[in-house]
Amino acid sequence: MQRRQGRVNAGLLLLLYQISQVGLQNIPPVTLGVLGLNVFLFLNPVRALSEVCISVNEAIYKKNWQRLLLSPFHHADDWHLYYNMISMLWKGIMLEKKLKSVWFAYIIAVFSVLIGVVYVVLEFLLVKILDDPSYEMSCAVGFSGVLFALKVLNNHYNPGRVSTVLGLRLSSKYACWVELVAIHLIAPGTSFAGHLAGILVGLMYTKGPLKKIMKACAGGLSFFTDPGRPRDYYSDYYGYYPGYQYRTPRNYYDYTGGLTEEEQLERAVLNSLNERDFGGATYNNERRPYGFWFPPERSEEEIRRQRLRRFERR
Repeated sequence: MQRRQGRVNAGLLLLLYQISQVGLQNIPPVTLGVLGLNVFLFLNPVRALSEVCISVNEAIYKKNWQRLLLSPFHHADDWHLYYNMISMLWKGIMLEKKLKSVWFAYIIAVFSVLIGVVYVVLEFLLVKILDDPSYEMSCAVGFSGVLFALKVLNNHYNPGRVSTVLGLRLSSKYACWVELVAIHLIAPGTSFAGHLAGILVGLMYTKGPLKKIMKACAGGLSFFTDPGRPRDYYSDYYGYYPGYQYRTPRNYYDYTGGLTEEEQLERAVLNSLNERDFGGATYNNERRPYGFWFPPERSEEEIRRQRLRRFERR
């Protein structure tokens, strides 16, 4: 392990100042852990950057696949670290609260490796399509690929927002593509393929099969919960009492009928009005099922008699 020496790292000091302004208590644990890991490896890199960066040559030809784990968490300089970690701070606070810490940590781990794989594939395709062997030597480090993927997730879970890129206001769903081009034009030394790989992995999660695959892989681990589906409140209590006969707990969606919150509210209002018209009675002494109750069909004569009774009460 090598320790960085030399000049004062202004970017690192500014990053620490910004973190202190937010407050450690306001930063979710996984986000804080990612920030701490990147700062630690910047000050104490595992190896030199030339030995941790990822490229076609290193990954495919030399089979140094361990670089997939090392390259995202090493940065070229303090300003590279600062801009990436400030972006991670904001996106992490937004997404970790939405997805919960365990699932967010799972996403960070999978994205960090998968983006490196997609990056290598993109560079390999450029070598073959353009017949330019220089692309197989292009070596990348940094967390920015993961940040582009998280940006896609953040825009997916918070639709309708407006972002400003180079003074232009545009819908957030297009912001990552504009930033991809803008960063490459402003700073040509950045990895276009690495940033593009991040966007593609983000789309694989939000639009493609990646989320389902991750859920399937995590299905056997009890501490993972599906962030898109509420956990059954009663599931933790079955089987804890001696002599209690186990039965399968009802699923959350059995109670809601699979409706959204807006549809549940609308249906509840309609049922309330119906019950008021029926005087709170049930038909044929039938027990209402769990979830929402749909009143039985009535004949025109029954409706007429019901209206007459209401008129007499007035």
